[in-house]
Amino acid sequence: MEAPPVTVMPVTGGTINMMEYLLQGSVLDQALDSLLHRLRGLCDNMEPETFMDHELVYLLKGQQGNPFILRARRSLSHPTAPWHLRYLGQPEVGDKSRHALVRNCVDVAASHSLPEFLNEMGFRMDHEFVANGHIFRKGAMKVVVSKLSRILVPGNTENTERLSLSYLVELSVLAPAGQDTVSEDMRSFAEQLKPLVHLEKIDPSKQRH
Repeated sequence: MEAPPVTVMPVTGGTINMMEYLLQGSVLDQALDSLLHRLRGLCDNMEPETFMDHELVYLLKGQQGNPFILRARRSLSHPTAPWHLRYLGQPEVGDKSRHALVRNCVDVAASHSLPEFLNEMGFRMDHEFVANGHIFRKGAMKVVVSKLSRILVPGNTENTERLSLSYLVELSVLAPAGQDTVSEDMRSFAEQLKPLVHLEKIDPSKQRH
């Protein structure tokens, strides 16, 4: 099934109908400390925020075409916090010289009955995972370094297995449509993280999950 690149942005507040500018990469486990040290020197917050989230990906299959995808996410670190429902649009084809992937992003807070509501609406859960890691901020930019784990027993977030020997690194900005200058700022920031991590504009046609 073709789908937009997975994003594991943690639950940190709701943003309605914005454009997400995104660069992604990965770093091996043994290089994590070096990357975190570099980010502490470059970002506004010397000590990163930490998170552990549980995300469920729901599909609604229509008569034809690709299924409609919604992402429900809750914080395992703060169980009483609201759930978040996220819709990520198809990446814009647009300007080939744009340095970052750009797509519509709708993110709203929801009650703890969100999974039941989605099931009642006809959505079916496709897969779920746990993401934990660190969040750094540099102005409007957010850097998320996260480890992804598959859930071995459905719904049991205590029983997980790491997906790889690397961490996913995501650099993103949420901005109104047309603010393409932010992609240049992102490119400049990403250059400062080389050679520890190479952040790239991921081709969504190569993403499968």
